[in-house]
Amino acid sequence: MIYKISNGSVSLGGNTILERVDFEIKNKKEKIAVVGRNGSGKTTLLRLISGEIESDTTDGIKTSINSTGDPVTGYLKQAAFEDDNRTLDEEIQVVFRRFIRMKERLDELTKELSKSDSEKLINEYTSLLEKYKDEGGYYYLKEYDVMLKSFGFSEEDKTKRLSEFSGGERTKLAFIRLLLSKPDILLLDEPTNHLDMETIEWLEGYLKSYPYAVVLVSHDRMFIDHIADTVYEIEYHNLKRYNGNYSDFIRQKKENYDKQLKDHIKQLKEIERLNNIAERFKNKPTKVSMARSKLKAVEHMDIIDAPKAFDEKTFHVDYKPAKEPGKDILFVKDLAIGYDEVITRLSFEVKKRERVGIIGGNGLGKSTLLKTITGVISPLGGTVRYGTNVEVGYFDQQMAEYTSDKNVIDDFHDEFPELTDNEVRSSLGAFLFSGDDVYKEVRGLSGGEKVRLALCKIIKRKPNFLILDEPTNHMDIASKEALEDMLLRFEGTVMFVSHDRYFVKKLASRLFLIEKDRVRVYSFGYAQYEEEQEKQRLAKEGVKENIAMGGSVISDPKLSENKEGTDEAKKTDKTGLLTYEAQKEASRRAKRIKRLEEDITRIEEEIALKKEELNDERYATDYIKLKEIQDEANALEEKLIMIMEEWDELNA
Repeated sequence: MIYKISNGSVSLGGNTILERVDFEIKNKKEKIAVVGRNGSGKTTLLRLISGEIESDTTDGIKTSINSTGDPVTGYLKQAAFEDDNRTLDEEIQVVFRRFIRMKERLDELTKELSKSDSEKLINEYTSLLEKYKDEGGYYYLKEYDVMLKSFGFSEEDKTKRLSEFSGGERTKLAFIRLLLSKPDILLLDEPTNHLDMETIEWLEGYLKSYPYAVVLVSHDRMFIDHIADTVYEIEYHNLKRYNGNYSDFIRQKKENYDKQLKDHIKQLKEIERLNNIAERFKNKPTKVSMARSKLKAVEHMDIIDAPKAFDEKTFHVDYKPAKEPGKDILFVKDLAIGYDEVITRLSFEVKKRERVGIIGGNGLGKSTLLKTITGVISPLGGTVRYGTNVEVGYFDQQMAEYTSDKNVIDDFHDEFPELTDNEVRSSLGAFLFSGDDVYKEVRGLSGGEKVRLALCKIIKRKPNFLILDEPTNHMDIASKEALEDMLLRFEGTVMFVSHDRYFVKKLASRLFLIEKDRVRVYSFGYAQYEEEQEKQRLAKEGVKENIAMGGSVISDPKLSENKEGTDEAKKTDKTGLLTYEAQKEASRRAKRIKRLEEDITRIEEEIALKKEELNDERYATDYIKLKEIQDEANALEEKLIMIMEEWDELNA
């Protein structure tokens, strides 16, 4: 046990958020996901773990919070920096202060040992060196560089002052700072928000190999599936633990519900049977004793309650488009998109009933494409043309930031003045605005509520072509699933941008991947994209293996799609796959892994011999020789780390 809460309860503003919850981090590397509806108390639980808020006393029973040792907790609350005039490098130096101090002390000890034969100094040097190595002293700067690149920052950004970065960039930098500080318990609240797919996939790998405990709140189902080994669900103010990832949690929750319902029904039948026997024989002198025993059996039963229905309340709406369009929905020809300069050019067509997903890195033009298609911004070249009877319903990310002094019912009614009050209430009720909820001020709505209000307005117009830009942002899992089901049943056409891989995989019948200089089309959706990405990854690993073994790269310039004709493009065919056959790649990779394992064993043996030399009495006072041996051992350690990193990458 690393950390444990027993009987935790939290009330805020007179409302019960968490009630008598038990939470435990059982081992130092446990990866825990916390799931639940919006407003269920997930963030409150993180704040309780971080110590930001205290637990209430319930029915005279105090909350018990225990931990092993004194674990350091890291919680990303906001992008706050002590001094905005610091450069990024200077800010990160604060995180690495312990490494810098250890290195400075090691250098001091090396100098002192050349002049002194103190056993105390030798022990301090040996102990500090081990700590420096174990905590990552040899590769922390490399980790910093990899992390910056993964989050979209350049080498030049290191010298920029923190005040020069945008709000979104500052949030990412605060996240990087937190990750590099490596707390014993890392608390993350929706860490994938506003990250593109490539960065999300990198973060998955990082968190899976993170050497300490992680507790994350997320609505990203695939992210949880890839990381978590434990899931806690908050439902009806209570907390329940499930072993496994998100898919395991869903399966276990249904199994538990079915079992409890079955046991409940079985017990009711048994109670009815026993009561019937008691009633039948209660007036027969020879059977009175038996009748009483049956009634006592009922009294002493541990009653199995009927299971609570899952908290799946969400919007449910189906509609038929007002107009029936033709077969052709959208024609895009040589379209140049961008603001001041062209980001990319593309041509494509969209047919009736297609569901086109658009993915790609941040800043590459996904939202710009949708804005250009819908006429929000003008194209820098090319044409956009809609088919016959096409009516567009456009959802913009900014709709989640929409504000108004009006209440919900008046705001909606002003857009649809022809509707009666009952019709307005009916429309809003389908999107969970019922009762007094319709009198909430729009400016006071949560992000998820504003998204629902925007979708309600769009759907009321009954368009036949929905264009959606990140519609699942601010949605909890139940709402995402409701939107998925609605769009799968929708009789019209859909084009959408999303970073939610689960959503894209379930919905997209065709996929556009926007890259820096081109757009790739996956005609069979996300499954084809996943398969080809895996082939590409294996192919790239094969090239690394071939180069490492002294081979050359096979290339065919005619297969390049890159307009610049770069060497990198010449290594790929039209799908971006390298030209090696997959089986040969796998074989070469396996051979390389075997060779690396042999090198690891050999170097570990050499390091062990060096450590024996350091303990050799012949060199007890020969500090020049000891330093020479230690330097050789350090060099072997660095070499071992490099080899193990390559071995790790090949086995990932």
